[in-house]
Amino acid sequence: MLKSKKKLIALSMAAMTLMLAGVAGYAQRHFMLANAARPEVNVQLSGAVERDAKFLPLEKSTVVNPGEILDWTITAENKGNAAALEYKTVGHIPRGTEFVAGTAKSDGAKALYSIDGGKTFSAQPMIEVKQEDGSVKRVPAPVSMYTEIRYEWSDPLAQGGKLSASYKVRVK
Repeated sequence: MLKSKKKLIALSMAAMTLMLAGVAGYAQRHFMLANAARPEVNVQLSGAVERDAKFLPLEKSTVVNPGEILDWTITAENKGNAAALEYKTVGHIPRGTEFVAGTAKSDGAKALYSIDGGKTFSAQPMIEVKQEDGSVKRVPAPVSMYTEIRYEWSDPLAQGGKLSASYKVRVK
């Protein structure tokens, strides 16, 4: 009986040691994951109205008039402790405005456009137009149909790095 108690105690001690080692390993993995390197990108959108050859910052109370140009700027800064891979940002083209062709600018990103509320993006969105003979022809969508613009950077947004992109819209 004494021999089996010693075995039981030895097995219990071994099990407790393995359990403690497992808990310690889990805690270490959890700590490492919680403190893992990760990006933290802060994004700001600012707007200005082009008036009298000047750019006036848009405020909540700023009234814009038909025909005026709004200049939107998206600024992104990585305040995390790792690079942001395959970084993308999307700018909305507000209702009542129309994208101004050729105004998409960025720090090395390619610009893609959406005509379906951001579901799909393309460098040149296409639409189908019915011809007089009944056939359908795919043609470039007019910029008046653009709803979003997405900027995609091929290089990672480095820790501490900043990027910017801009585009213009005309008030209808």
